[in-house]
Amino acid sequence: MKLELFAEKLFAAGKERGFTDMEVFFSGGSSFRAGVFKGEIDNYTLAESSGLSFRGIYNGKMGYAFTEKLDEESIDMLINDAQQNAIINDSEDVEEIFAGSAEYAEVDAYSQELANATTEQKLALVHAIEKAAYALDDRIATVQAFFGGGASERRIINNKGLNLAFQGNTAMLGVSVIARQGQETKTAYGREVARDLAEFDVDKIAKEAVDEAVSLFGADTIVSKDYPIILRNDVAAQLLAVFAPAFSAENVQKGLSLLRGKIGEQIYDAKITIVDDPHMPGKPGSCPFDAEGVATYKKNVVENGVLKTYLHNLKTARQDGVESTGNASKRSYKSSIGISPSNFYIQPGEVNYDEMIKGTKEGLIIISLQGTHSGANPVSGDFSLAAYGYLVQDGAIVGPVHQITVAGNYYQMMREVLQIGNDLYFGGGSYGAPSLKIARLAVAGK
Repeated sequence: MKLELFAEKLFAAGKERGFTDMEVFFSGGSSFRAGVFKGEIDNYTLAESSGLSFRGIYNGKMGYAFTEKLDEESIDMLINDAQQNAIINDSEDVEEIFAGSAEYAEVDAYSQELANATTEQKLALVHAIEKAAYALDDRIATVQAFFGGGASERRIINNKGLNLAFQGNTAMLGVSVIARQGQETKTAYGREVARDLAEFDVDKIAKEAVDEAVSLFGADTIVSKDYPIILRNDVAAQLLAVFAPAFSAENVQKGLSLLRGKIGEQIYDAKITIVDDPHMPGKPGSCPFDAEGVATYKKNVVENGVLKTYLHNLKTARQDGVESTGNASKRSYKSSIGISPSNFYIQPGEVNYDEMIKGTKEGLIIISLQGTHSGANPVSGDFSLAAYGYLVQDGAIVGPVHQITVAGNYYQMMREVLQIGNDLYFGGGSYGAPSLKIARLAVAGK
C-alpha cells in the first residue's frame, strides 16, 4: 500500500478509536558494501530496509507503535499498540504533533550520478585502490580495500496537514594497509567520501594510507610531561563527537552536562566557533526538517567561545521556554524522539597544517586515539586515551611516537587553543574539525 493511502486509513481508524493528533514517520534505505582482499571479493552486502512508526495523542498521552509492513492488518495493530502504550504512559511531559514550519530550505543531498553508478563501476574502484596501494611500497604486506554507500528516505505525514519527504545518498572509498619492516608491523587507513564515482582519487587515497603506515616505523615512546599538542583534523573531529552530547538540551535538563546554566558565557577560547549546519550539500546529517517535522537551520552553537544555544527538540524547548532548534532525531523508525546534531563542526581557521608544525619548538602531533568509549567521560569532559603520532622539535617532525597516553579535560583543552587549521575534515560522519594546536596536555610515556 502506498504511504499516503496507508496514512489516510490509519488516521481515520485512529480517530474512530479516540486518538486526536496523529503522525506517521517513515524511514527507508539501501546499503551497499564490497571489500577486496588479495584481488578477490571477500565481502559483499546489498541490503534494503524500511519501516514506519505511528505516534498519536490518546486521552492526553502520547502513544507509540511501529511496523515494517504497510497493509490493512498493520493499521489495526498500530492503533492497538499505540493505545495501550498511551494508557500506561505515566510521563508528565507534554508532547505534541507538530503542524509544520512556515518554510523549509532546499537541501542538496541526493546525487543522481551516484544513484546511477553500477556495481561493476564500484568494484572496479575497489580493485584499483588495492592495486595502487601495493604498488607504492614494497613494505606493504596486506591491503584491504572497500567501497561503502547507501541511500536513505525520510517521510513525515500527520493529520494536521504536514507532508514532508527527503532523500539523500553518499559513498565512501577506503583502504587499510599493513606495512612490515623487520619485526615491526604498522597499520594505516585512507578514505574519501564523494557523491560521484568520478570524484574519487584512487591514487591519493592509497598514498595517504601507505605514507602514514611506513612513516610509523621506528616509533618510540617519550618522556612523560606536558607537551604542546597538535590534534590532527580527524582526531579533533573524533573528540568533538565524543563530547557533543553536552550540547543536548535533554542532557542539560537531566543534569548530564556541565554546560547547564552556561548560555551566554565564555566556555571555550574566543577563536572557537562550533556550527550545526543541516544544509551542507552531500553531508549525511543534512535534511530540511528534523524528526518532528520542524524546519532545520544553520546555527552557531558556540560563537567566538561563547555558548549561544543548546540543541533542542519540541519537548526540551517547551521546558526551557524557547523555540526548537530543529534537532529532534530518531535513530530509526523504531526509536523514540531524541536530540542530535546535524553536521556539527568546528569552524576552520586560516593556519596551514604545515605552518602549525613549523611554529612548534617541541610538541606532539596526535594522529590516533584509542579507547574513547571507555577512556573519555562526556559528562565531566575528562579523558585519558592511548595515542600515537609524531614528535616535533624545532619546527620539524623528528620521528614517530607510540605507547603514550594523552590525558586532560576537553573543556579546559578547548580554552587553551593556540591555533586553528584551515583543513576542515568530516571523513564519513556528521562531525567535522580542522587541526587544532593546544597549549598543553599531559602525556604519559616512559
